Amino acid sequence: MESFDLIIIGSGPGGMAAAYDLVAKGKNVAVVEADLWGGTCPNRGCDPKKVLYGAVEAKDNVEQLNHSGFETLPKINWAELMAFKDTFTEPVSVEQQQGLTSAGIQTISGKAVFKDKHTITVENQDYQAEQFILATGQRSAILEIPGKEHFRTSTDFLSMKELPETIVFVGGGYISLELANIANSCGSDVHLLHHNERPLKGFDEELTNDLIENLQKRGIHFHFNESAESISKQGEQYNVTLTGKGSLLVDRVFCATGRVPNVEGMNLEAIGVDFTSKGIKVNDHLQTTVDNIYALGDCLEKRRPKLTPVSSFEGSYLAKLLSEATQEAIQYPEIPTIIFSSPKLAQVGLTQTRDLASGKYKQQILDLSQWFTYKHLNEPLVKAKIVIEKETGMLVGATVLGNEADQLINLFTLMINQSVPSEKINQMIMPYPTVSSDLSYLY
Repeated sequence: MESFDLIIIGSGPGGMAAAYDLVAKGKNVAVVEADLWGGTCPNRGCDPKKVLYGAVEAKDNVEQLNHSGFETLPKINWAELMAFKDTFTEPVSVEQQQGLTSAGIQTISGKAVFKDKHTITVENQDYQAEQFILATGQRSAILEIPGKEHFRTSTDFLSMKELPETIVFVGGGYISLELANIANSCGSDVHLLHHNERPLKGFDEELTNDLIENLQKRGIHFHFNESAESISKQGEQYNVTLTGKGSLLVDRVFCATGRVPNVEGMNLEAIGVDFTSKGIKVNDHLQTTVDNIYALGDCLEKRRPKLTPVSSFEGSYLAKLLSEATQEAIQYPEIPTIIFSSPKLAQVGLTQTRDLASGKYKQQILDLSQWFTYKHLNEPLVKAKIVIEKETGMLVGATVLGNEADQLINLFTLMINQSVPSEKINQMIMPYPTVSSDLSYLY
């Protein structure tokens, strides 16, 4: 039986970060993967989605300048775009596994099942380790309704060779909106169902409403206070019966109502690892209820955003903890989140109404569409909400809606985490005209 200092179950960005850091510190490490090496993000998540969104972004930029320099408007060729996407995704799994092997990390393919807290079985072979890290990620949730077998998921969307003429997305979260925007921009007639009137619940309500209104203008049909009651096959199409008693006949139906942690089938309950339907329970050192087993990433039950960079951050932290470079509890910085839509919606820090109700903060709402940075590209919808702590004058939160929201929110995140006062910003000279050169006027 092979033995290791540490075995990591899951090869996503979090597991990879831990593995590389630990082997660099002299640990004997193995990584187990039951599916594609590299995990969801580079294979069937953020990376392929961003390739598709890149085409949408380019198309939007040209359309904004219609009759202001451009006369011919672009049309996205789905087949060519997907072929381009495949050049990124097809090599990933092989390259990720080879990278681990080259670093001296043993790779083990198959499903890991615990025999006891120091032993797992993979493909009828037992492996032992002093410590384990669970980094198994999560998968798409599927609504339990009649005809649920007809649902497709985000994984299916990101591998479609042909773009359907009509699509229904069920769910009002960021995955649903991002994919709906891509499909609509590429030529599909898109419907989105959400069970209440408040999509993107974690984001600023006012700017979310602005985004939804813009997406409606682009042709996406939003059905609020509505959901799918059942799905039936009708020839080559699918009839979606709605809770409001209407129906939609479409070519594809995608379920994007959330994601569930991959915690089943590893025999965790038998060895004492506590978990719920929301994920594995850990303490402030990412330690599970079994002392030698730790967990990170999207398989955790946690309030922090389940995002790729958060998983990587946790992986690096565990590498320090398990190599005794630190004994401190994990300390998260302020974490930005973003919807890659048309336009982008991003936020960081204190942004919720309940946070601002204490009277300790002041909020400034700015329409940036007439600022040269955005006006020279005819960008029609650009807004920012800036939250300042009254006593100190420090930036503590921001929400941005616009094509450059990703760049601006990164700058705000840096300023908040580094406690940069406005005086420091005013002393800096930035290239003009750029997003950065506007900072002194925003804060």
